[in-house]
Amino acid sequence: MMKLLADSTCDISQDVLTSYSIDLIPLTVTIEGTDYQDRIDITTDSYFQKLQAGSEQASTGAPSPRLYADVFQKAVNDGHKEILCICMSSGTSTSYQSGELGKSQFLEEHPESDVKIHILDSKSMSHGSGWLLMKSAQMRDNGYSFEDIVHFVETHKTKVKHYLSVDDLSHLIRSGRISGASAVIGKLLNIKPIMSMKDGKGAVVAKERGRNRVFKHYIEEFSKRIDTEQTNFVLIGYTTVRQVALDLQDKLRSETTFTGDIYIMQMGVAVATHVGPGGLSLFFMEK
Repeated sequence: MMKLLADSTCDISQDVLTSYSIDLIPLTVTIEGTDYQDRIDITTDSYFQKLQAGSEQASTGAPSPRLYADVFQKAVNDGHKEILCICMSSGTSTSYQSGELGKSQFLEEHPESDVKIHILDSKSMSHGSGWLLMKSAQMRDNGYSFEDIVHFVETHKTKVKHYLSVDDLSHLIRSGRISGASAVIGKLLNIKPIMSMKDGKGAVVAKERGRNRVFKHYIEEFSKRIDTEQTNFVLIGYTTVRQVALDLQDKLRSETTFTGDIYIMQMGVAVATHVGPGGLSLFFMEK
């Protein structure tokens, strides 16, 4: 059977990873000189507790090519002949490039190997990569071939729609996604930027005043854009406030015709450090 892998920015919950036999390759999270492995040595909740206690904001680093090569080796040792590894957009991280280098390193060390390895530049962030990962797992379990799944994700990866809103604009300032002046105005007027993906990078696509307007924007865009044939499930992400994600789930159920599965999952530290507390995201495939 095909082995599915992803870097830890896919933000898929552990129960889903376990159910689909998916392994993660962790990014490095550095806080005041100490390195942690995303979702292994540190959790999102413990990270924000450190921030509240006065710790500096974290920086993140992609997995090394050696780590990728070692994970590929483990998959082969476990009997897998086909490996699909889904990585965060190359426009926002070097994880994809590191994965390709790890693949080359593995193949150089094992020239006799007949294993098929495909590294996907998802052009997505967070649960956008996660959406492709779960779709691939479903296709695998429904009998699709490795080639069919690779073709699907390469063809449709830019159609995974992202929406992300935040409460604390300071984290977006630090990542260069929004100006300091805009942040001051946003705080005064309770304006919340909504981000999506453009050309593999995050971009502000709307600004709404207050949480209810954010919900309204999400519901309207979802109803207008959803590919009902391909979107059999939706992912809702959050950083610190699960109740806000539950509220969005309720609105999707009551204000749209969508009847598929809705998963609520917390973002990992590698993503949450750039999003900040109060982050809320929505992912599905658009037409």
